[in-house]
Amino acid sequence: DQEISNLNLEISNLNLETSNLNQQINTLSEISHQLQTSTSWRVTKPLRYFGHQVKRIQYIYATTSNILTLGGGFIASANKTLYILRKEGLQGLKHRLASMKHKTTAGITYKNDYEKWVHLYDTLNDDDRARINSRIKKMPNTPLISIIMPLYDPPIEFLDAAIWSVRNQLYSNWELCIADDASKNTKVHELLQHHAKEDERIKIVFRKENGHISKASNSSLDLATGEFVALMDNDDTLSEHALFWVAETINQNPHAALIYSDEDKLSEQDGSRIDPYFKCEWNQELFLGHNLITHLGVYKTSIVKDLGGFRVGFEGAQDYDLAARFIEKIKPEQIHHIPRILYHWRILPGSTAKNIDAKPYAAIASEKALNEHLVRSHIKGHVSSLNFGHRIQFDLPEKPPLVSIIIPTRNGLDYVRTCVTSIFSLTTYPKFEIILVDNGSDDNLCLSYFSQLEEDYSNFRIIRDNSPFNYSALNNLAAKSAKGEVIALLNNDIEVISPDWLEEMVSIALQPGVGAVGAKLLYPDNTLQHAGVILGIGGWAGHAHKGLPASSLGYVARAALMQNFSAVTGACLVISREKFFEVGALNETDLAVACNDVDLCLKLKSKGYRNIWTPFATLYHHESATRGYEDTDEKRNRFMKEVSYMNKEWEDILHNDPAYNPNLTLSHEDFSLSWPPRVDSI
Repeated sequence: DQEISNLNLEISNLNLETSNLNQQINTLSEISHQLQTSTSWRVTKPLRYFGHQVKRIQYIYATTSNILTLGGGFIASANKTLYILRKEGLQGLKHRLASMKHKTTAGITYKNDYEKWVHLYDTLNDDDRARINSRIKKMPNTPLISIIMPLYDPPIEFLDAAIWSVRNQLYSNWELCIADDASKNTKVHELLQHHAKEDERIKIVFRKENGHISKASNSSLDLATGEFVALMDNDDTLSEHALFWVAETINQNPHAALIYSDEDKLSEQDGSRIDPYFKCEWNQELFLGHNLITHLGVYKTSIVKDLGGFRVGFEGAQDYDLAARFIEKIKPEQIHHIPRILYHWRILPGSTAKNIDAKPYAAIASEKALNEHLVRSHIKGHVSSLNFGHRIQFDLPEKPPLVSIIIPTRNGLDYVRTCVTSIFSLTTYPKFEIILVDNGSDDNLCLSYFSQLEEDYSNFRIIRDNSPFNYSALNNLAAKSAKGEVIALLNNDIEVISPDWLEEMVSIALQPGVGAVGAKLLYPDNTLQHAGVILGIGGWAGHAHKGLPASSLGYVARAALMQNFSAVTGACLVISREKFFEVGALNETDLAVACNDVDLCLKLKSKGYRNIWTPFATLYHHESATRGYEDTDEKRNRFMKEVSYMNKEWEDILHNDPAYNPNLTLSHEDFSLSWPPRVDSI
């Protein structure tokens, strides 16, 4: 009876979700129709091909009755479908859909159920192992990887599990270098000797006196003869394919010097896998906020030894300190991220895996290590500790540059008054001018207010342009007349909250290699509106952590730490005037209203600049308060035209954002799991 009841429930859920799927298909068809009938759409052969295939795609869905969603962002919108069709053709799309059978059920029913996700997408079967072994045999290079493991009286059962996780690696060219830091428990010695006797790849040194983790780690390092060293704690475990993916990455990137992977944790209660951290590609600013590398971190041995290994005095943050010194010796392109869970960090009482405050000396050591890193890197500023990471504050020059704040508007008296008043009354930055770009205001009260501002403030001026609304052109016009070395693009519905917002953003914008700088924007109800832009969301882009409470840390504190994003919103964007024009300013031809800020950021990124978002410049955004939403056919058609341009111009990066992770969703802005992930299958 229970089994029948469960089956009936499944059928009921299936019917409901099939109905949802049909609605999504109808939406897809409607979007396709809009694209095909829009006179502004540049008709291409792939698009015509896409239009022909909609009915065939519907047939695939209809015959695959247990596919409950389009799945994991593969077809987040018509643009995403077009992307798949272009890259892989209809057969490729069919193959992807077929592979979603059963698996996508979890995406709808469980959304963020990591246990279910692990079962479906991160559990090896015998066929997977056979394919991995076949790929290992074909590797032109099988580097020796030395695993560094210092230990002091760990729980026996966890130490045993850690060693077995190494011994069970599918990739066999490794050595385990263990340094026992004078453990008192004789069973630890017995267990180590037992494993060393059974496997000659295990090397052990028994230190005569306890020296703490830095000295013990150096003793482990002394045993290493491999080309690379991997850091591992004595109570954690490796995924059985961990070293395979490391070796694969080395083969694909011969100049790699530093490799890191995604990680999760083993629960204190039953050892189950929980709390995954799906990381982004190398992110310099985020690394200074928290240790992005951590586990599994793999380093070129020769560089580690040239640096002298681990430094005494940085215990608790010895690996963070090593990473900070290491990246100073290599180029960013030598750092590679593996978007797979290769390391399982065990939660134990008193461990930082359970509570970051468990080892307060570690936070002190981290802050010291990062501040020394800034000095060695000739970066003027300082790092201070937060209870979830670190804040980096860069120094302004002795003579801060003039900033030209550009605010386009048409009428909108209440919003403009709030915006301008908040700037003049709260902003503590010493040198700025406001350029108000009046785009055909006809409200007498508004015009009177503008005139009054010109009389009251010597650093306020108006530029008038009565042309049809073109956000890009209005900002470009003002930027050309700007007197400032730095420009700040500001929507007229922005309201300053933090007085030092401009100091924060300008100090970042002046750093070498930085392009655009974005701020933390809140809705009036104190929820997040903007915490960086994630490419690929909804088919082109979305705002990270949108809708979370303002005080929320977000996904692994990414809503509360300065970091690199591929793009930030132009609602509040600071950039040097020189770089703004270096990349051609805002695109006023193809992107008159929307998408122009993301396009600007991607042009900066293509030139090698880093776009930075900071949570320490906070402002309110009364979003679309004066221009409104895309709520008419004309606006929707214009928006679709601009999104289409973005997909044509930036197709690859829009669907592979290096500041995100392919294991995370493209359907939502909350960093939830992707069902299925967008990583290549084994």
